[in-house]
Amino acid sequence: MSSTGTSTSILTTPTVSEEKTSFGDPVIDIPNDPFQVTLGPHEHPESLSLLTKWLIVIVVSSSSLCVTCASSLAAFTENGVSTEFGVSHEVSILSISLFVEGLGLGPLLVGPLSEVYGRNIVYRVSYGLFFLFSFPVAFAPNIAVYLVFRFICGFCGSAFLSVAGGTVSDMFSDATVANPMAFYTISPFIGPVLGPLIGGYVRFSLSWRWTYRVQLIWSFVQFIALIVLVRETYHPVLLQKKAKSLRRSTGDTRYWSPLDRRDTRLLQAIMISCYTPFQLMFFDRMALLLNVWTALVLGILYLAFQAFPIIFQEGHHFSIQSTGMTFLGIGFGMLLAIATQPYWNRLYAREAAKNNGAIPPEIRLKMGQLGAILVPLGLYSLAFTTYPFVPWIAPILCSIPFGAGIYFVFTSTFTYLVTAYRPISASAMAANSATRSSFAAAFPLFAGAMYNRLGMVGATALLAGLTTVMAPLPFVFERIGHRLRQKSRFAVS
Repeated sequence: MSSTGTSTSILTTPTVSEEKTSFGDPVIDIPNDPFQVTLGPHEHPESLSLLTKWLIVIVVSSSSLCVTCASSLAAFTENGVSTEFGVSHEVSILSISLFVEGLGLGPLLVGPLSEVYGRNIVYRVSYGLFFLFSFPVAFAPNIAVYLVFRFICGFCGSAFLSVAGGTVSDMFSDATVANPMAFYTISPFIGPVLGPLIGGYVRFSLSWRWTYRVQLIWSFVQFIALIVLVRETYHPVLLQKKAKSLRRSTGDTRYWSPLDRRDTRLLQAIMISCYTPFQLMFFDRMALLLNVWTALVLGILYLAFQAFPIIFQEGHHFSIQSTGMTFLGIGFGMLLAIATQPYWNRLYAREAAKNNGAIPPEIRLKMGQLGAILVPLGLYSLAFTTYPFVPWIAPILCSIPFGAGIYFVFTSTFTYLVTAYRPISASAMAANSATRSSFAAAFPLFAGAMYNRLGMVGATALLAGLTTVMAPLPFVFERIGHRLRQKSRFAVS
């Protein structure tokens, strides 16, 4: 609880302890200072009702779903865009790549800024701009406007690929974070799978512009939900608001929070905020390698938006609408994977019992070990069922383990990052998002050339081989992760 005393002693200089609070924030140690504000037991986000916490998780997850769905909606607008604007198919593919590149670069700014100004203001500004800048895409007069605003929309909507993970970790302890993190994690990966399905149906009946008009309607509903239902959850910002309230109600200007003692000049704050994710990637090998692993997997998922039309439209003569439905195998695999969450919860409970209630972050990578096996297994089986004489249902069924593996890889990695790097969880997620989205932006650009040169079997088998090379990572890090965290300047030791 905050002290409300009226001591007139001179405030001593704060010192930051190496120890961290149970909520992940650095401990500010100011001896005998009655004016340093702290949150009471009922004021912390972890004390919110379970219903309120899950409502927030659902809203930010569905917002993430909408943004990532918008990334792949363009897959079935490419022919319409090429025809109307008189450009090549390769140029129209840029609508996916530029959007995803925006998704990757945006978190480098909005993720760390959420740790300076709070989650809520970042959500509202970024999603409001995402909604507004979707209008020039839907009503673009030429290809330049269309592509530029696709990038801007991706940049503005990117908060939900980094900040949302921080929101989840704000409200749930290490012992209870698994289920909400699993629910959040699946949303940005079901989104790209849902995009071609929606796009295929809309494009089958209407013009390509209606694909983006449907997105506009959805994003408007999400924006209203964010304003009405999502509250601030970032601990230092809540402290700052409480200190401000105490100063106003008591008239005593000596009440303060750690953020009040921070240099708040905007340009300097932005530079410091953007620097943190790069520091993490450059100086923490474990975070860097996990980011590269997830980047490769996401790149392959986005490459599928160009590969599946080749496999099913050229190989099996599917229509646009039917080709959109072929992504259901990946989505079904993700849903099957999330159904296993009770098993993982029991595993984490047993580990907590062994460690006096604490769950070592490396235990989260056990789920990733299963994903590391399923992803190449799904790709190898998919590769050898892409022959035209193989029934069309076979490659769809083979994409199920690939979808399940995607879920396991990303859920384990995301949960690991927000628990191992809890003090800078949004920055850790921003670094991951930037790395994986850069891969995802590049992969669709060479998909056509790769499949034309190597063939459907050779190209898919090559991707399976790359994921096989990365598969040992979660097994290695489970064994040595604790030692690496002890040496890390960022991780919780």
